[in-house]
Amino acid sequence: MSPAMGITTEIKNENDSLESHYQKGVKHLCDNGISKVPNKYVLPVSERPSLNNGGPNAAEPNLKLPVIDFAELQGSNRSQVLKSLTTACKDFGFFQLVNHGIPGDSISSMIEVCQRFFDLPMEERAKYMTSDMYSPVRYGTSFNQTKDGVFCWRDFLKLICHPLPDVLPHWPSSPVDFRKLAVTYSKETKQLFLTLMEAILESLGLGEDAKKKTGGEEEDQDDDIVEKLQDGSQLMVVNCYPPCPEPELTLGMPPHSDYGFLTLVLQDDIQGLQILFQGKWVTVEPLANSFVVNIGDHLEIFSNGHYKSVLHRVVVNSAKRRISVASLHSLPFRVHG
Repeated sequence: MSPAMGITTEIKNENDSLESHYQKGVKHLCDNGISKVPNKYVLPVSERPSLNNGGPNAAEPNLKLPVIDFAELQGSNRSQVLKSLTTACKDFGFFQLVNHGIPGDSISSMIEVCQRFFDLPMEERAKYMTSDMYSPVRYGTSFNQTKDGVFCWRDFLKLICHPLPDVLPHWPSSPVDFRKLAVTYSKETKQLFLTLMEAILESLGLGEDAKKKTGGEEEDQDDDIVEKLQDGSQLMVVNCYPPCPEPELTLGMPPHSDYGFLTLVLQDDIQGLQILFQGKWVTVEPLANSFVVNIGDHLEIFSNGHYKSVLHRVVVNSAKRRISVASLHSLPFRVHG
């Protein structure tokens, strides 16, 4: 072997070793101690969040999203709240949902048990690493770690939630109370989604009796969309964004829209979510005991473009870890053979 080939092989082995290191996630990286963001996570200048120095990706002052009071939506003020809901879905694609009826204990317990999951040893978390997109449980890092050239500053745990009896045995068994708390939370968010969808259909001028064609087959024409959504897909994504030594160089998640009908996001009290509003990135202010709800691509299509699926991203910070739990809801998955 020539000296040049030997050097090339050595460099390749070193790169493979680093790549294997990065595949274990940001939490693993931070636990081993870092003071700079590795090149694997450094975005091109044009794509950086520009937290402090202006530029095309700089964020504007914080945005207070429209607030929808779920309790009032169920009461005598429903017609007025439906108007507010229409405005939020058309102009923002996002809103904050308060007085939603999910107990505060369920919310705080879900955030807390997710924090404990990410605090487990790497060996325990690694049990759930897989490249199988259809696995009932998947632990991973970045946005799409098999394709991303530049990694995002994010680790995740994805849980398929339907049908629950089939997937539950595959969910993490540690922490010991994880399954119990996550099941309760998934059921509560599914019911909240269904009730919210009924209101959204009404706001679109489609009452309880509205029938809508939702598939390619002719027999689908008379199916009730709510009935389909009751048996629809639910994916729960727990996101962990560890403190980042150079947050201006990277993102927790890149600009993207969500695929489903609605996403219900539970976040802790740390800022990070930004939406593209009137051509500028704006930071969403966390609101205690609320859900951030956003329109997905499927709902934009279903509404003939009246309601907007909006680009959003996540920025990170150097001081505190951020945890969020996104519950994505849509029609049943169809796997074609």
